[in-house]
Amino acid sequence: MAEPPSDGGTADVAPQVQGSAVDFTVRGGTTRVDTGSLRVTGHADDGASLPMSGAAGRQLGKPGAVSVDGGTARWSYPGKKLTVTAKSDHGRLRMTVHSDTDQKLSWPTTAPGAHGALQIPRGEGLRVPVSDAFWNSGEAGLKDSETELSGGLTLPAWGYTEGKHGVGYIVPEEVGTSLGFASKDGRIGSTARHEFSRREQTRDYTVHFSLTGSSPVSSAANYRAYLDEHGKLRSLAQKIKENPEVGRLLGAVHAYAWGSARTTKGVNELRKLGVSRLWLGYDADDQPMDKAAVRAAQRHGYLVGPYDSYANGQPSRSADNPSSKWPGSVYPDFCVRNWKGEIKEGFGGRGCYVSTQAFKQAEPGKHYLADRAKKMTANGADSYFLDVDAAGELFTDSSEGHRMNKKQDRANRLERMQKLASDDKFVLGSESAGSWAAPVLAFNHGGQTPVADGLWQLEKDKEKWGGYAPQGEPAFFFKEAELPPSLAKAMYDPRYRVPLYETALHGSVINTDRWEMPYNKLPAQKTDRALMSALYNTPLNFTLGDKNLKSTGKEMAELQRYFAPLHKAAGTERMTGYQRLTADGTVQRSEFGDGKLTVTANFGKKPYGSLPGDCVDAKLRNETRSHRLCS
Repeated sequence: MAEPPSDGGTADVAPQVQGSAVDFTVRGGTTRVDTGSLRVTGHADDGASLPMSGAAGRQLGKPGAVSVDGGTARWSYPGKKLTVTAKSDHGRLRMTVHSDTDQKLSWPTTAPGAHGALQIPRGEGLRVPVSDAFWNSGEAGLKDSETELSGGLTLPAWGYTEGKHGVGYIVPEEVGTSLGFASKDGRIGSTARHEFSRREQTRDYTVHFSLTGSSPVSSAANYRAYLDEHGKLRSLAQKIKENPEVGRLLGAVHAYAWGSARTTKGVNELRKLGVSRLWLGYDADDQPMDKAAVRAAQRHGYLVGPYDSYANGQPSRSADNPSSKWPGSVYPDFCVRNWKGEIKEGFGGRGCYVSTQAFKQAEPGKHYLADRAKKMTANGADSYFLDVDAAGELFTDSSEGHRMNKKQDRANRLERMQKLASDDKFVLGSESAGSWAAPVLAFNHGGQTPVADGLWQLEKDKEKWGGYAPQGEPAFFFKEAELPPSLAKAMYDPRYRVPLYETALHGSVINTDRWEMPYNKLPAQKTDRALMSALYNTPLNFTLGDKNLKSTGKEMAELQRYFAPLHKAAGTERMTGYQRLTADGTVQRSEFGDGKLTVTANFGKKPYGSLPGDCVDAKLRNETRSHRLCS
């Protein structure tokens, strides 16, 4: 893994103006900015030249003269009302573009050479060779896509490697910026797009450029270092110190229960099968776990929590689930509305998205959210899964009486999640958590698999994926499904998977899969998912119901017995190393806590030394023998 950037003595080195270009000293070399186009080029200490950005995606006009004040260079584009400041900062080039007016800017653009590979923080992470025919085709679902940094991507950091070198990008303020992908001449590249908006408070756009290294996770290691430098990382150990119950996540697998799995008998059966640590959740329907079942689970050392959502509102008489029902006139008065006054439809066209600002303003007097949490945990539940809040589709609300922009929406979500975690002492999780939400969460459901857009279409097909019946075992969660080959390749092919999320956030938040994508849902992917769970030191997620309680419970117990000692030892540690040991990427190795745990996974069919195909070896530093799992 590339060493994290540091000051390297560069902070006080003044920029050097060379005609229309400005040179900056960074860790590992220098960078040159062409003020006429915003083209950025890196020059490594060994003489290699690396494109860090092509020209900005619009004519900027003639730049003004460059001025230098201490370590900062400044110039402007008067015709576009843009001002740029740039300096060396912690071994990186930090550039901020300020706009005096609302407009858009496409920059930086990334176009590595033919042998380069992009590092994309979709889910856990992808390594995409730029010349790979699959990723340059439409079936991969990447080409011609664009995703907001605050939502569809799990980190506001990406990069590329080529040969011995790499380039990393960090956008510390995600709101207002998206990352798009396009294929040109058989090579896929990326372009960041920023929208300057007075209303959204996004008229300053900052990008940090780094010369990294050849590691497939160098961009994430760079981001982890940035979080450390700026005090933005809260460790899992800190969270456990503040709430010891969080410690029960270490060594635990996760599962959602339906039907008999929610009963005292079902919970006791899981313990008999050998499940020693478990996070057990249940849907917000009319059959929650009762107090006796919750007490039984807690006696066994399990954490128990409801699934809930504050994001959806529907008419009380016709709402399709209890979590969408709110007192009084919350629906429709609290609905998010656009500038025309039109309601923002909820997920799947159900009701509306409910404004976080409306709830915030009403909470001191009405206690809607506090009352909801009390009601949902009246059975004694000690954990809480709050859907949507951390997923990052942020909203601008133009409603009279509770206007907000996206930054306010994010702040409101963080505040109410923080209350559940810190004040109410729930072991808190949320959905597909971006790094901005990691400080307030103990676990994350949905940040593991790099979901491709084709999945959402498949989930709408009740014949192939399943619907919401029967009640005790809804097919949507339990029916075994087969992914189309292109979707399976884009999401699960280990040759393209890299642990960017774990490199940045392991030891801060525990990451697993979405509830509708449990381990038992996709039989063809079981082997790769089991090996990735060990390699990334992340738990698997399951569904348990009337028919599969014993069969899936037994399988879950076997996998948990393997996982538990490894996660107990390293769950609070950083991922400090990651390598691809074979050219085809089928054998991979990870390291946690500077060697406290080393894991080698063979996703291929041929042996790698003494490690058979479809097997993983995990070695704890204080033990002489490895732990082996073959699937």
